Amino acid sequence: MNENSEASETIEMVPVGYVENDYIEPVYNEEVYKKVSKIVLKEEFTDGLYRIEDFDKLYVLFYFSKSKGYELIHRRRYDGEISGVFASRSPHRPNSIGLTVVELLKVEGMCSM
Repeated sequence: MNENSEASETIEMVPVGYVENDYIEPVYNEEVYKKVSKIVLKEEFTDGLYRIEDFDKLYVLFYFSKSKGYELIHRRRYDGEISGVFASRSPHRPNSIGLTVVELLKVEGMCSM
């Protein structure tokens, strides 16, 4: 941002897919890391998976669709310490965007390549 930029700028994103799993509400629990979720891409983006199996791990950028509101200072879920929202793993964020690293277990479906 330059000095003339406004904080109220918007960024538009288009979902390329969605995640399927058993979670109804956002929770912090070590068991989360043992469960398998499925990422389903929209048909028009599947060609982008070409050679994805060359990787063991993937970065997944996602929208916290079930999280509403945020506080800039709060108690972290994993250790109970007070911190700023950007110094935590809270799903309650000003922009509701998350990033995670996942293990690629398998790829289903075919690309047209």
